Amino acid sequence: MAAGQYDIGVGADAPASARPRGARMPRRERRAQLLESALGVFVASGYHAAAMDDIAERAGVSKPVLYQHFPGKMDLYLALLDTSCDQVIDNCRDALASTQDNKQRVAATMDVFYDYVANDNGAFRLVFESDLTNEVAVRQMVDRVTNECAAMIAEVIREDTGLPDEASRLLAVSLVGMAQVSARFWLNDTAGIDRSDAAALIAGLAWRGIRGYPKADEH
Repeated sequence: MAAGQYDIGVGADAPASARPRGARMPRRERRAQLLESALGVFVASGYHAAAMDDIAERAGVSKPVLYQHFPGKMDLYLALLDTSCDQVIDNCRDALASTQDNKQRVAATMDVFYDYVANDNGAFRLVFESDLTNEVAVRQMVDRVTNECAAMIAEVIREDTGLPDEASRLLAVSLVGMAQVSARFWLNDTAGIDRSDAAALIAGLAWRGIRGYPKADEH
């Protein structure tokens, strides 16, 4: 899975001059453009320091146009966060469905998280490093990534091993946590390791652990 799969649309770093101010476009395209511009501002400044003026300027639109689509900064942030969460969850689902070989499934799932944090748009900071986790709506969205990815992985574990739901879910949450934390650590502290090598290293660790649970038909 290429990191580009996480692009929302127009490049987050595209200058406002590339988008003529006042140019009319379909509502859906305008919304995508505003989200892309907001991503660049939120990632660079964090929620509290980001200003709607900055987002409007980056998008090359007036503030009234921005407010037509998003009534306030929190509405814009939540819309962007929701999109980012959906991308991780959808890619996790695709990874699990891409093969019936569980070793390859582990590797593909690790790739999802490493590709996500390695993407140049920095969207992972909204999901995994948000400065708004004390806000209930934000916390729920961030938790949704862990919960939904873990639920999909737990289903595979339960079907293959026959373990109880609770045990399968705990193992699945542990695998997701391993992927999230190690990917962020790799990005910040171990850039000397190639992305694919780092993902493969952690996938190997995860596989050596999870394969220890025999398949149900082997009991």
